[in-house]
Amino acid sequence: MKRPSFQFYPADWRRDAALQSCSVAARGLWIELMCVMHDCEPYGVLAVNGRAMSAAQVARLVGEQEKIIVRLLAELEDAGVCSRDDEGRLFSRRMVKDEEVREARAAGGHAGAEHGHKGGEHGKKGGRPLTVKSMQKMLQSTIYAGINVEKWTDYQPVKCAFEGLISIDLFNRANRSKKYIGYNEKDGEYEIHRQAPKPHLVNKVMNNPDFPYKKVVLCPECKNTLLGSASRGKSGKYYPAYHCSNRGHYFRVPKDDMDDKITQFIARIKVNQDQIDLLLDTVRAEFERRQSLSGDDKATIESHITALQGEAEAAISKIMLLSNPTAIAYIEKEIESIHSKITKLEKEKQTMQNKKPIDIDRILSRVRYFLEHLDSLLLKQQDPLKKAKLFGLLFNELPTYNDLDYGTPKTPLFTGVNSVFRLAPLEKSLMVISRRIELRLPG
Repeated sequence: MKRPSFQFYPADWRRDAALQSCSVAARGLWIELMCVMHDCEPYGVLAVNGRAMSAAQVARLVGEQEKIIVRLLAELEDAGVCSRDDEGRLFSRRMVKDEEVREARAAGGHAGAEHGHKGGEHGKKGGRPLTVKSMQKMLQSTIYAGINVEKWTDYQPVKCAFEGLISIDLFNRANRSKKYIGYNEKDGEYEIHRQAPKPHLVNKVMNNPDFPYKKVVLCPECKNTLLGSASRGKSGKYYPAYHCSNRGHYFRVPKDDMDDKITQFIARIKVNQDQIDLLLDTVRAEFERRQSLSGDDKATIESHITALQGEAEAAISKIMLLSNPTAIAYIEKEIESIHSKITKLEKEKQTMQNKKPIDIDRILSRVRYFLEHLDSLLLKQQDPLKKAKLFGLLFNELPTYNDLDYGTPKTPLFTGVNSVFRLAPLEKSLMVISRRIELRLPG
């Protein structure tokens, strides 16, 4: 029976890098050809009576000039959107593959006809092999242990009225702590704990250095954090990009465009001069306070050494009056402990004396330089994850991708920058000047 429709995924259409590289006219021709190939035999192949359809025939079908069809077909083939078989017939790889899957499933359904009419419709019983993944999924089902977790329980574990097929202890041992059912005696409720993900998986998802800004820059449509991935084109080349998850809209920006936009934004970030002076004054005041305390620390160490020396002399005088060997050994051990404390304090005192003085003026000058050249500090950071974290510190509220654009009448300056910083407006072009009364040139 002829099918009235075929599956079409808008997200896949928009994410296909090869297809999106073609012109709008070529993409429009391709969707027309897909509709034609849906009715062709073989399915997904542009053919008439088994022979390749000519450009003239395609032109008559879509109502366009033949020369334009020839150009657009060449554009589609050059981009790798479509392919040709051994007979020179143009075909859609996706449609042909989907048809093969449908035929395989239909064959499986007929093979199960011996099990009744349901077997004929739904496939051969026992025909699906048991894989490790499906076995692990069954092992982690808490219902076998008499604990139910469903939507109607708000996804909270509830003890079933019936006893489980296995005990909770056996469930925990079978899952090897990957999933663990516990009992909170204080609340009288069951709890389900999961093993923490492995560090390399966390780094791959959350701390991926290839896409460091996905948690710092938001989607302009839904204001949610972005994802990062690299789609593979038909030629095998990867196209890394930041994109939003499927929330009813499409947003995707190439990684290089995001990096360039952030670089341009950072170049306009300046620190308020008042904030620089306030910070430097605060650092100097804190340094002077700690320097004054360092002298007190030296005096404290010397007083401790003097006190321990007095304790050692008193212990030695006690030995002169003792005759019990046990008591003498105890006092000797106490004296050794006192001498070790004195040695440790003397080393600490010597370290403080040998410590080079801190050139606070030099440090403050470097701090001032980096604050006045904040773009150099951020852009020259080698670690991309640290660079993204420093970039995130510039804002009271995270910006969207559109907020990173230049301050034009259509895109005003972003107001979510921290008050410590200021976002410099664009410099006026030297090619355009405001209208005013001008002197007339001679002649």
